[in-house]
Amino acid sequence: MYEKDRFIGKDIKILSNRIRRASAVNCKTEIDEDVTSANCWLIMYLYDHREEDIFQKDIEYEFSIRRSTSSAIISLMEKKGYIDRVSVDHDARLKKIVLTEKALRLCGIIHANTVEFEKTLRKGISDEELDIFYSILEKINENINLYKE
Repeated sequence: MYEKDRFIGKDIKILSNRIRRASAVNCKTEIDEDVTSANCWLIMYLYDHREEDIFQKDIEYEFSIRRSTSSAIISLMEKKGYIDRVSVDHDARLKKIVLTEKALRLCGIIHANTVEFEKTLRKGISDEELDIFYSILEKINENINLYKE
């Protein structure tokens, strides 16, 4: 049933590691060397949803991360000056996450770097192949949902 050395989970993990390392290099900017790839993805997510109130639970859902992971990332980004936690009018216990001016200055560069990185990842892949790839990813995600964590 399984071919030797062909394990989807292992191969995705290897690819994920390679993308993470390449993305870390890609994300560094001439403005701020301290920005990480996780910071870049979160900054762009917050920028794309800047008209909405975004909370920690939204970040957990969007990036499929645990509460402890999102809390650590958010805390570090707050210390770096990329985000602020702001109380909302209807419930002082809730803190929405907003970008600071420092992060907003990075958005254009991060976006340009992300587009270039995506072009590199998609090189030589047709739209049809990309559709198949996403279809397979969706099926793997559905299969993972059946697995008990």
